[in-house]
Amino acid sequence: MDMKKLAVGESDFKKIITENYYYVDKSLFIKEIIDRGDTILLLPRPRRFGKTINISMLKYFYDCCPEDLPRQTGAPFLESKPVTPGNTYKSLFDSLAISKAGPQYLEKMGQHPVIFLTFKNIKESDWETTYRKIKKLIRQEYARHCCLLNSKVLMPFELDYFQKIIDLEGEKEDYENSLEYLLIFLNRYYGRRAVILIDEYDAPIHAGFTNNYYDEIIDFMRNFLCAGLKDTGQYLEKSVITGIMRIARESIFSGLNNPGVYTLLAEEFDDKFGFTEKEVETMLADFNVLHMYEQVQQWYNGYKFGNTIIYNPWSVINFLASKGKELEPYWINTSDNKVVESLLSRGGKELKAEMEQLFRGEFIEKTIEKNIILKDIESDEDSLWSFLLMGGYLKQTEKRMDASGSIYYKLSIPNMEVRTIYKRIIQRYFTDKIENNKLEIMLKALIDGDVKLFEKMLRKVIAAVFSYHDFGSEPEKVYHALVAGLLVWISNTHEIKSNRESGYGRYDISIIPHDLRLTGYVIEFKTVDADDNETVESAVNAALKQIEDKKYETELVERGVKNYKKLAIVFNGKEVTIREG
Repeated sequence: MDMKKLAVGESDFKKIITENYYYVDKSLFIKEIIDRGDTILLLPRPRRFGKTINISMLKYFYDCCPEDLPRQTGAPFLESKPVTPGNTYKSLFDSLAISKAGPQYLEKMGQHPVIFLTFKNIKESDWETTYRKIKKLIRQEYARHCCLLNSKVLMPFELDYFQKIIDLEGEKEDYENSLEYLLIFLNRYYGRRAVILIDEYDAPIHAGFTNNYYDEIIDFMRNFLCAGLKDTGQYLEKSVITGIMRIARESIFSGLNNPGVYTLLAEEFDDKFGFTEKEVETMLADFNVLHMYEQVQQWYNGYKFGNTIIYNPWSVINFLASKGKELEPYWINTSDNKVVESLLSRGGKELKAEMEQLFRGEFIEKTIEKNIILKDIESDEDSLWSFLLMGGYLKQTEKRMDASGSIYYKLSIPNMEVRTIYKRIIQRYFTDKIENNKLEIMLKALIDGDVKLFEKMLRKVIAAVFSYHDFGSEPEKVYHALVAGLLVWISNTHEIKSNRESGYGRYDISIIPHDLRLTGYVIEFKTVDADDNETVESAVNAALKQIEDKKYETELVERGVKNYKKLAIVFNGKEVTIREG
């Protein structure tokens, strides 16, 4: 095929189609929207997963008066130019799947006026600037329907109101009611129900949470949405709202005629945001890099929406657009991760242990709250894990229901890209307490196979760190988590595996070098049990015997690692002894 341009950062559906960008056909999203009985739909998905393109596509599908046609003036639109099916934008859909879905869908094309608002770029550091930008956003949409000013359908006081919105001279109450009034005006002008499309409604809410104007933005958005969507069914055909999550503070969506909420846990719309495995395979083949499928899978796969495996579309597109086809954390590097890093960094020892558990490739099991109160994520564990899942920083794999009816989800890190943010947080935690040069010397000694120097430096690290750790009743697990966390630094060159089966049992840690010429390790931890008259020497011997008897090195051998060491790491309080088998 002729190589098409890749729409890096482009979210206008019309431009993508008319300027011959590469497009993954998601047009059956329209069919699913029409098929759903809900008048109002809220579809939360992580950032940069195709929400704006899909909302833009709905706009061009429904709109009965294209922006590039002159607006009728002096009389209601329908009196002089009846709306006909298949408007000017029909050609945008001719080669897409929706064009073959059936006449019951095509007859909806070009039949409704559309209100389209995207809040995705409103992420300001203060309320005054945020409010000013929201006013300009509303003015822009009113200006798009300026034909109303020259019509005979608005009464004089309505014309004054309309002009105040255009001139940015309205009161706060005027802008809070602006969605409702524009909906009524358009219904009166065109003689048919309107479609309301709101993209990334919660972008300014997240900014408000981060920058201490949460109450102000919540108050405005609640009044704005409720005025426009509550008890307006006679004027409203459909409303589709996207965001990252459903914000539950003070019932921001209360009374909206039972909106349909379809999070990434729902089976509905599960393949309409992000790329499916088949779509990615086709893209890689089209751009002649199908041989890199497994690498792309490791870096950008791993999400699960409903029952469908999903790739991060932003990262896949940026990978394909890169000159050298570089596998990099494109999504993480362009997302605002301050809130996530702050929340995970300030957590206690239990949270840090769970984070290290996730980083080792294991899962944790948590209940998930679909309605999130942002202020609770600092104090409520369930809200924190829900926030991370809905935001794309975790994935859900399985769920179970306990005897009380509570649903628990298995959560894990989706892929190598997202893993980088957990690595960054763990590294910062340790570097706050340990001098960098000590870590570097210790890890270089491990890579070089110098066990004695590794032991010496690990003792220094433990002396620095363990004033911050509570040993509790299971000190071996604390030491295990500590060493696993320290190994984060070499995760780019070595695969760190923990508590995995190999031979006839489960080793504590295995270090598998990507370069098979380097030294690999299998490690067993022991703590000296003074109550059982155990000594350091007997604990060392027991650990080495366990490695031998269980043949923990089996996985290293099967992976082609020729040089490997078997290490017993024994702790007696804050004293550490390392012995090579």
